[in-house]
Amino acid sequence: MTRQSARARGPNLAGYATFAAMLSAAGLPIYIHAPKFYVDEYGVGLTALAGVLFGLRLLDVVQDPALAWVASRLRARRGRAVAVGGAVLAVSMLALFAVPPPVPPLLWFALTMTGLFSAFSFLTICLYSEGVQTAGGLGEAGHLRLAAWRETGALLGVCAAAVAPSLLLGTPAPYAGFAAGFAALCLLAVWLMRAEWGQAAAIAPSGFRAILGDGIARRLLLIALLNAAPVAVSSTLFLFYVESVLDAPGWEGPLLILFFLSAAVSTPAWSKAARRVGARPMLILGMVLAIASFSTVLLLEAGDVALFAVVCLVSGIAIGADFALLPALFARRMAQVAPEAAAGFGLWSFVQKATLALAAIVLLPALEAAGFAPGAPNDAAALQMLTSLYALVPCVLKLGALGLLSMTRLPPDRAQTV
Repeated sequence: MTRQSARARGPNLAGYATFAAMLSAAGLPIYIHAPKFYVDEYGVGLTALAGVLFGLRLLDVVQDPALAWVASRLRARRGRAVAVGGAVLAVSMLALFAVPPPVPPLLWFALTMTGLFSAFSFLTICLYSEGVQTAGGLGEAGHLRLAAWRETGALLGVCAAAVAPSLLLGTPAPYAGFAAGFAALCLLAVWLMRAEWGQAAAIAPSGFRAILGDGIARRLLLIALLNAAPVAVSSTLFLFYVESVLDAPGWEGPLLILFFLSAAVSTPAWSKAARRVGARPMLILGMVLAIASFSTVLLLEAGDVALFAVVCLVSGIAIGADFALLPALFARRMAQVAPEAAAGFGLWSFVQKATLALAAIVLLPALEAAGFAPGAPNDAAALQMLTSLYALVPCVLKLGALGLLSMTRLPPDRAQTV
């Protein structure tokens, strides 16, 4: 397919959705699966893993801005650059889960995660910055329409990646099977998006100064940081909570897919509602719903699997608003202050990953210090610490994001212009 024919038929929204699914499968689920896999399979300590994850985020302080600069400079050759990035992503995932460590497991974890998240950052920056220009060809509410496709695909990717190892438990190597399936998804996603890169008119690259100098852009990045942190916290501790507090081993997969599938199904509905009444009020509504639903986790006890399933359903619906609306609001702002957008989404990528790393470096050592041992009997104090970290901390962080958004003016606030 030529780029001329691609321009004639319009943006490939299914390609955007598939590519986002690939990226999301390499993001949040890895924080769910990788630490537990290296603890169970190789006996690596929680504190050591947390230290590696935090170190990787320190690397991102330098790396993500550099990758944004590279993405801007390679705009004319972005299709080939994306193909290389996709290959690095697939190989790193296979090495992480399917290759026995040829060096000490902690070092292998650090090396493979570095490759994985470097490629993840570069590809995320390319996808979202390309989307800022693509949305302009989708008519009114273009950013919301593109975000609905992209973020629904991302959530479906999270669903598949979160539950895949559980579904493969009967196979000899479930995590290796997951990695192989992910590599196949990489090939499909890169192929579907092959004609989409660099279609928009050439735009001068925007520096970080233009973005950080804009008050609304800074506020949206801070809201994104506070708003993503609750998901990072709950994702980091989810498997431990279900296994040890609910005493429901084997339910991790169904509960994860219920949460992410409800988010995926709700995302188009949030986007449609936002086009009618505005993105900001709908995002506030989603945050309130998330706090109300997730706070009930503090009241649950061992065996309350059905009640926790209701929490997963309702909180998943609430999180759908975050995925559908917050990236669209940021993309709209980038279209106004930094249209080339690679630098903006370099910062966005860093914020999203920083929450996961901060959750790991704070929560996992705190659990270990409280005497919590994965997969072993734990006393009441250790389980209470796990419950508080899993449920109370996300509610407090979400309240912070809600308060900041409530005080933020986003002119114009009508979603028809998003």
